[in-house]
Amino acid sequence: MKFAKRVLLSSVIGSLVIVSGFAGNDALVKKGEKIFNTKKLANCLACHAVNGKNINNPGSLGPKLTGLANYPEEYLYNKIYNPYTTNPITAMPAFGLNGVLQPSDIKAVVAYLKTVK
Repeated sequence: MKFAKRVLLSSVIGSLVIVSGFAGNDALVKKGEKIFNTKKLANCLACHAVNGKNINNPGSLGPKLTGLANYPEEYLYNKIYNPYTTNPITAMPAFGLNGVLQPSDIKAVVAYLKTVK
């Protein structure tokens, strides 16, 4: 039991270290916005419209992104890294798991998404 608690605690602390500092960094938010909106990078706009953001020709395959400022950063990071863990039938690619985006790129996208009301 003690071992399980230690493993759980260390994974929680590790996750906090990974996601710390996402929001509130203007340069990181701008980088994330560029990745989100660039077809040769993540191309998120191909599937998603974003509440409160001016995006040219957003797609409608994925859900409209709203209220993401209220989501935990770790959840958003994991959803971009490998969305199959929470939804095994999603059409969204596993951007991190497949190597499309580096962890720093995903952190930037999360920082941008945290600005979505």
